[in-house]
Amino acid sequence: MEKPQRSPRERMVYEAAQAMREDGVGGAALRTVATRAAAPRGSLQHYFPGGKDQLVTEALEWSGEFAAAQVRAYLRDTRRPSPSGMFNDLVRQWAAELEDRQFARGCPVAASVVDTANANPQVRAAAAAALATWQKPLRSGLRTMGVRPARAAALATLMLAALEGSLVLARAERDTHALRVVSRELAPLLDAALP
Repeated sequence: MEKPQRSPRERMVYEAAQAMREDGVGGAALRTVATRAAAPRGSLQHYFPGGKDQLVTEALEWSGEFAAAQVRAYLRDTRRPSPSGMFNDLVRQWAAELEDRQFARGCPVAASVVDTANANPQVRAAAAAALATWQKPLRSGLRTMGVRPARAAALATLMLAALEGSLVLARAERDTHALRVVSRELAPLLDAALP
C-alpha cells in the first residue's frame, strides 16, 4: 500500500524534526526547512504565523507522536510482549537508525532541551509534552502486561531516561555499544516487574 503524500505543511514539520535531529533547534532555520521540504518560502508565514517557535513546537509534537506510534506498533504486532522486549524494540530501531545514518541524527526532543531549556519556555514545554506522549504507551503497555500502575510509571521513566542517555553516548562515541549495554542490563529489571 502506498504511503499518502505529505502536504507542504506536513513536509515542513517533518523536515524541521529531521533538522533538529542533526543540528538541534539551530538547524531548523526556516529557510532551510522550506528548502528541504520543497515548499515555497512564503508558505512558512502562512502555515506557521508563530514563526520558528511554532514550527519547532509542532516538530516536537510530531516527534512525540512518532515515537509513541513505534511503541504501540510493538504492542500491537508482538504475540507475547514483555517489558524487556518493548524496550529492546526501541533500542533496536534507534541502533539501526544511527548506524544507517552514520550517527548523524539523534533525538530531536533531547536536542531541543539541550539547546533551549532555559532560553525558551515554549519549546521546553513542547519537549516535555513530547516526552510525556512517548511515555504514555510505555506505561499503558506495561500495565497491560500486568505491571502495577506506580511501577509501570517508574519503569517508563527509567526506559526513556536510559534510552536518551545511551543515544547521547552512542552519537558521541559513534558506536551503538551503549544502547546494547543498556538494553541487556535493564532486561532482567524490567521483566522482574511482571506478576
